[in-house]
Amino acid sequence: MLSDDELLRYSRQILLKQIDVEGQLRLKQGRVLIVGMGGLGSPVALYLAAAGVGELHLADFDTVDLTNLQRQIAHDTASIGQAKVDSAMARLAAINPQVRLVPHRQALDADSLAAAVSAVDLVLDCSDNFATREAVNAACVAAGKPLVSGAAIRLEGQLSVFDPRNAASPCYHCLYGHGSEAELTCSEAGVVGPLVGLVGSLQALEALKLLAGFGEPLVGRLLLIDALGTRFRELRVKRDPACGVCGGR
Repeated sequence: MLSDDELLRYSRQILLKQIDVEGQLRLKQGRVLIVGMGGLGSPVALYLAAAGVGELHLADFDTVDLTNLQRQIAHDTASIGQAKVDSAMARLAAINPQVRLVPHRQALDADSLAAAVSAVDLVLDCSDNFATREAVNAACVAAGKPLVSGAAIRLEGQLSVFDPRNAASPCYHCLYGHGSEAELTCSEAGVVGPLVGLVGSLQALEALKLLAGFGEPLVGRLLLIDALGTRFRELRVKRDPACGVCGGR
């Protein structure tokens, strides 16, 4: 049930016929893991908490640095030196004290990542390196949990949803293979703040659609964002039957 306070707090999205009270209850019952509390994870966490997702698991082993503040909007100047998870938890609790927050302050190894993924309904990859994305994808495939994956660097962004519950859905590895360890991070190549905000906001939207059960998630589609020209392009992507991660499912 939703309390009177919850009905008032979420009234604007409950008004949407695609969500209504039933969808809001699904959000309240939802459990989500956000991997990375930086430029992408900040808007993801802020919007999911504001929308009333019942339980947010926050994973990040890093601390807040002055250079983060240009884009990582969950943190502020007073947060410098704090664990990003703790800084984000304080901000989220101020936005919506009804949301349960579960911290993961240490780097997740294979076992702890598998346990963290198994404990939730949905995972959002907001990390900034290929090794973490591969590990999160493999854990989601193994646990049968949907994954909302976003990335942004320089003036380019990408977004897709990988859902192992859908037999036709590719996984992250189907698209990117073994990738490249030489991939640059934002600290090396730079990134404009509103771009990560845009990608993170779209990740949050995809998460709400999956949790509440409305709309058409980005499964089998890769959204490419060109911030320089303000252009969006969509590519159809297929599952690779020979994929080393999801090919056997």
